[in-house]
Amino acid sequence: MANSKSALKRIKIAERNRLRNKSYKSAVKTLMKKYFQAVEEYAASPTEENKAVVEQSMSVAYSKIDKAVKRSVLHRNNGARKKARLAKALQKVASAS
Repeated sequence: MANSKSALKRIKIAERNRLRNKSYKSAVKTLMKKYFQAVEEYAASPTEENKAVVEQSMSVAYSKIDKAVKRSVLHRNNGARKKARLAKALQKVASAS
């Protein structure tokens, strides 16, 4: 356990930040899963309605990734890599159809 007042404060701050970061990372993972599921549905039946769902979920996922990078939850290269994975999944389906 910490001995000084400042060390105790740092422990509290670190725990607060860890919980905040955890919620952002969890939300990013969830949104990415939803996006990949929407892309699979679009690949199975490429309709305008499915395409709209894919674009909407991509927009939401991109936004959450950008916010996580802005708040230093994710490194900017990590955020860029995640966004590239999302774009690549759609590109793969679009080129196949």
